[in-house]
Formats: sequence, C-alpha cells, structure tokens
Amino acid sequence: MAGIRDRLGDVPSRTALGLGAAALGVGTAAGAAGVTLLRAGSGLKRSMGAKAERQFTNTDPDTPHERFGVGKVVRGFVVRSRRGRPHGPIPLAAPLVPVQAAELAVTWYGHSSVLIEVDGYRVLADPVWGERVSPSPTIGPARLHPVPVALEAIPPVDAVVISHDHYDHLDLPTVEALTRGQDAPFLVPVGVGEHLRSWGVPDDRIIERDWDQAHTIGDLKIVCTEARHFSGRGLSRNSTQWASWSIVGPRHRVFFGGDTGYTERFKLIGDHFGPFDLTLVPIGAYDELWPDVHTTPEEAVAIHRMIAKPDALLVPIHWATFNLAFHDWAEPVERLLAATAEAGIETYAPKPGGRVDVLRHAKGAGHREKWWTTVA
Repeated sequence: MAGIRDRLGDVPSRTALGLGAAALGVGTAAGAAGVTLLRAGSGLKRSMGAKAERQFTNTDPDTPHERFGVGKVVRGFVVRSRRGRPHGPIPLAAPLVPVQAAELAVTWYGHSSVLIEVDGYRVLADPVWGERVSPSPTIGPARLHPVPVALEAIPPVDAVVISHDHYDHLDLPTVEALTRGQDAPFLVPVGVGEHLRSWGVPDDRIIERDWDQAHTIGDLKIVCTEARHFSGRGLSRNSTQWASWSIVGPRHRVFFGGDTGYTERFKLIGDHFGPFDLTLVPIGAYDELWPDVHTTPEEAVAIHRMIAKPDALLVPIHWATFNLAFHDWAEPVERLLAATAEAGIETYAPKPGGRVDVLRHAKGAGHREKWWTTVA
C-alpha cells in the first residue's frame, strides 16, 4: 500500500508527525488531531483526478437573481444537519434483478445512481457506492442510507454513463470496482476521461463524447446531450464537460438527467432524440442561491413535459441519499408529487434499491406508496 507521502506529496508520514509533536511537547491531543487531519487528507490528490486545460460553458447565461450575504449561507448550514436528514432509518428495497434485461425498467440505488434496462440492454448511470461524496474519507457529505446492494451484485452491464465529474456522480472507489468487476465501456463527457485514465481505467474502455455526439452498442444508441450545470473536483472549475444522456433503443427511449438546472433547450433534446418513454430527472439540492445548476421539482416536471410522451413515467433522482442543500429532506418528493398531480403526469419514487418495470407499472402507485412519510 502506498504511504502517506506517496499519496500526498510532501506531507510527512504519521510516524514523523507523531515524533515531531512529541519533541515539541504538543501532547497526545494535538498528536491525535494531526492523525485525524492526515486521515482526512489521505488519498486527496488522487481522488481529485487529473487536471485539464479546457474550459466549458453553459449555453444559457446565468439567471439574474438577488445576491445574498454570508449570513444566509451561515444560517443555511446551521439548520442543514437538522432539516436535511430523515428522522429515522431510510427503508430500502431488495433489488430484484431478472436474468434478462427488460424492455423498459429502472432500478434506483439512491441519489442519481440507476440501472436502466431498455430493449434488452443494461446501462448503469452515475454509480456512486462510496461512503462520502468528497475527496476525503472522513470529511464531506456522508450517506444517509446504506447502499441497497453490493456493487458486485450488479449484473453485467452494456455501458456505464457518467453525467459529470462532481463527487456525488463520479466516485473513485466505484470506478475502480467497476473496472475490476465489469467489462463495459465508460461513456463520459469530454475531459472526464482524463480522471478515469489517472485512476487506471484502460483507454479502450473510455469513450468521451460532447453534446449531441453518440456511441452505438448493437442497436442501442447512447447520446451525450446538453445539461445546464458546471464541473470540477478541485479549485478549478469547468475544465471538463457536463451532460445529460439520451438512451435510444430500437423500441424505447430513456432520458437520464444526471444533474442539471432548468433550460428550455431540453425541448431540442426531446425533438431530436425523444419523445421519451421514461425520464429520470433530478429534483433535489436546489436553492435560490444557485438557481441555474439544480432543478426544483416543478422545473423537473416542466422538463419532463418538454421531452416525454404523454403517458411516460417520471422517476425522480438526485435526492434522499446525501444532504447537499438547505431544504427539508423529503421536501423535493412531496413538491414533485404535488406538481405531477396538477400536471397529470405519472410519477413513481421507489425506495432506494427499488426497481420499476415501466410497462407493468400500476398507474397511480406513485401517489399511494409514500414510503418516506414514516421517516420524514
């Protein structure tokens, strides 16, 4: 195993730090604090990934909005731990994985991690099995529920797609495990491949695409499509592209939103690659402090209406698993159900680990099975 110096460059080893602390008479409390800091920084540089020189931008300009002072941000963080967490253990579903991929189905593992089945193919999107969405093993947002199933239990997939390089969508331990345990290619936006290469993913398994560029596997077309967001794993921002993905089979079509703010340009995606039979649209981690990078539940419904068939199912993603904003934990899904009821859109929010066979889905089930109410 690589030492601390190998992983962090010029940072001294734990032994050296302990001896130095003893020599200076700092005491055991300071020595323990030093060890804690070293644990927090362990693997930091590698987890951040590769550096890139390019710069990407959104098509839409930033939305003009009121700029808030530091006080609002501080108040948000003070109430965040209370409001953004459930009051009890989040119930999990036991995943049922058929031997043969279905015509149209999705399994939600939490946050934006989903296994999509379309016309006999399987596509794993934004898989994050790590404990924290952070470069540090001890600091940063931690899981609010366990992973519903071990990554090794995921059946063979035809592709792994990544929406962008933020830690809650691109996870180093998960990528390493999938590199060992699966043979599928990684489909990523332009620039994200540099992270994968630095983590040991073979070059022939990395497929980079820009917006509106596609990759074909058999008769399944996977298209990198536009999103409104940003990227970055360190101090620099927007040196890699961000994207949604349109998964176009011979009979069914699925839209995976990944992580995005609202833009009417989604209508172009629906016009060119839809209309979709199933949409997976983010609904959580929104706030008026960052209106352009995360959709509200009502905006998620508007996106669905732009791109989906009238009877298409909306399955929400990007909520419940990590505390990333200032709103109540269950607020996104409650607002979503209210908005879809008003719009007449069929929606279903499974428990983490839950699988929805879209063609056999019971109409109205999403408004009956409110599993989150027991812990919200």
